Amino acid sequence: MHRLVIMTVAASSLAATTALAQSPPAATPESGGTAASTHSMSAIPEQKPDQWLASKLRGMDVMGPDDKKIGSVSDLLITRDGKIAGLVVGVGGFLGIGAKDVALPFDAFKVVAGSNGQADQLRVATTKDQLDAAPAFKPYEPPRPAAPAGGGMRAPTSPTSPPSRP
Repeated sequence: MHRLVIMTVAASSLAATTALAQSPPAATPESGGTAASTHSMSAIPEQKPDQWLASKLRGMDVMGPDDKKIGSVSDLLITRDGKIAGLVVGVGGFLGIGAKDVALPFDAFKVVAGSNGQADQLRVATTKDQLDAAPAFKPYEPPRPAAPAGGGMRAPTSPTSPPSRP
């Protein structure tokens, strides 16, 4: 009798865990689900011809209106919702040393296909002189915590002297 009860409990436990594992898929935006439940796993199998990798953009030459190189892409500025807000262009300097970073809106760039096996380039209507005169791009730095009230840090004491008293 005990053996039958144990077998029944084990079978029902197994059935319950199988049923829980087969829960319905997360709600989609079309079905009116909440934002938290719309994140289902859908992997992107491959890059499409009209898509770029950030690694391809970084280091890409930026050409001015006169077809002369004015800099290269040093970074991407991306919004929290995943859109590219701008490209940071390193202007001036030699081999990246001493270059000044200037950020330009992403829509200021036009892709120019490379010819004769050369890499693609980006073109802007801005000249090198205009970028040299533009303000340098400053990355965001979160605010630092305030110093503790009451004088801050104390001077260290040496191991042979007695600790100072306030």
